[in-house]
Amino acid sequence: MTITLTKLTQEQDGIPGWVAYPNAPGQHPAVLMLHHAPGLTGDYKHHCARLAQTGYAVFVPSTFNQLGFSGDSHYGMGAGIQENKNDAEFLRVYREALDWLKSCPYVDPKRVAVLGHCLGGRMGIPFAADNPDVRALILFYASVREEPETPARPRHATRTAKLVKCPTLVLYGGDDRITANKTQLQLQQSFLDSGTQFEWHFWSFGLHGFATIDSDSYQPDIGRTAWVLVDDFLQRRLKDAV
Repeated sequence: MTITLTKLTQEQDGIPGWVAYPNAPGQHPAVLMLHHAPGLTGDYKHHCARLAQTGYAVFVPSTFNQLGFSGDSHYGMGAGIQENKNDAEFLRVYREALDWLKSCPYVDPKRVAVLGHCLGGRMGIPFAADNPDVRALILFYASVREEPETPARPRHATRTAKLVKCPTLVLYGGDDRITANKTQLQLQQSFLDSGTQFEWHFWSFGLHGFATIDSDSYQPDIGRTAWVLVDDFLQRRLKDAV
């Protein structure tokens, strides 16, 4: 399948990021991908193209650009940006990105999933809880720390996950340096309490970033397996659910 893959900028397009979609007629199921703490790194171009080649329209917004931080690379800046901008501001620009994606003529607005890595996984939880038009949720090693709620981060993921009502796929490693096993179990219980359909996959030796190609923690065998699970989940939750 041939695809169109385009990099958007705030100045020229009104919203920044990578977008990809199949060169085929009609409206396609779509995925809004929320990037990790290092920002819109090069592997997201690959992820966009890969999913588009299997029949999805995909948009990865450059969230940090949306929040006013210029440039293409934000390595080492993620923690500082999260200290500077509160969760409500992230949720606001995610909603802008979702609305933009749903407005595209090649997107079926009733079949849009959210997929988040790391920071994007953490924020994907309250985003899905607040937006019932999200059809499905996928979380790669969501960066959920054992920390108190604050005015900047008022809704801890272990408390908010029970409010998510869409089908959810969660992927974690046992050696995650950010989200301890205890916190993972608390998050799992919160999803159980939600009553939604959710799937949880865990690799005891998995690191934080096991599917992130340009990460020092990349583990190809786990990464490939994880994406097979994602493909199957999206097939069932978006393509088959017409």
